Amino acid sequence: MQNIRKPLMAFCLAIGVSGVLAQGTPPDIAPMPETKPGNAAMIELGKFLFFDTRLSGDWGVSCATCHDPQKGWGDGQPLSTGYPSTEYFRNAPTVLNARHRIRFLWDGRLDGTDAGTLVRDMVTEAHTMNADGRIVQERLKQIPEYLALWQKAFASNPDPYSPRMFNAVGEFIRSLETNNAPFDRFKKGDETALTAEQKEGYALFKGKANCASCHNGPIGADGKLHRTGVPENPDVLKNPLRTITMLRHYATSGMPNYMNARTDVGHYAISKDKRDLGKFNTAQLRDLKYTAPYMHNGVFATLEEVIAFYDRGGGAGSELKPLGLTAAEKKALTAFLLSLSGDPVLVKDPGQPDLQVRPAYGKN
Repeated sequence: MQNIRKPLMAFCLAIGVSGVLAQGTPPDIAPMPETKPGNAAMIELGKFLFFDTRLSGDWGVSCATCHDPQKGWGDGQPLSTGYPSTEYFRNAPTVLNARHRIRFLWDGRLDGTDAGTLVRDMVTEAHTMNADGRIVQERLKQIPEYLALWQKAFASNPDPYSPRMFNAVGEFIRSLETNNAPFDRFKKGDETALTAEQKEGYALFKGKANCASCHNGPIGADGKLHRTGVPENPDVLKNPLRTITMLRHYATSGMPNYMNARTDVGHYAISKDKRDLGKFNTAQLRDLKYTAPYMHNGVFATLEEVIAFYDRGGGAGSELKPLGLTAAEKKALTAFLLSLSGDPVLVKDPGQPDLQVRPAYGKN
């Protein structure tokens, strides 16, 4: 497991939004940067692998099972369905705009610059895809189309000890970005791109509602960990399969006294620092139109519920303060948040090429 080490400012400088956090400059959400073309050959291979169920232990699920293009690249459920015979205890977040993440995963345990490690964790984790990467790559060797794509991307054959399979899927994920959002057109000079109500919501976002203090940068996420007191999703404890998954995650993370835990402790399971109890990675605000339900446990079905929660100052132990928004202000803020959604990012499942008998045993 690879923990965050890169300073936040270094990341901001790298993507050209240092002004968001520069001294004396109020935080703000920024327009999406111009898309940087990735490695086209890796992206093509990664696309096939993203949709291929043979990356999972029993061939039953693919990355797209929980990150469905038709569902905002999540799964549309409050709590994700785990690997067959398990259930997960957190929401499956969208993979859109992964290139701009500072941290990955709700507990923020992975470096946002390393999408390959994220993919590796999801493929090999028992609760998600439960596969041995070496075995998966042996499967890939039996698919001529994949061997051709691999040669094109890496000029070599699959190596069972190489992370390249994961890196290819990571490169595909990094190519998925929000496009043509009304807010971006507005920031580029099109005053008509936002309605008067959305402009009012934007002013609230930066001012009275103070959303921009945490939701800043191109995707509206500061890459930090915050405690907002989101209520527990009751199904985590009602469903023994979800409870077992949560406790096993704590056990494999080395969390002390994990069997007595009955709440989602967030980053504490990773850091073992009690100051991190209940802290979670800031969610991005892009494409909220497509990514309900919201929060790390999907406990809020609508944006209106999310805004009402923040207006109250969050829940127990929250770092937040009540906002005192009027009904009209809440409506305007909702309208603005929806302006951060672009055109649907849809990628068609390319299908799974058939396995074929290899011509000679032991040869690549």
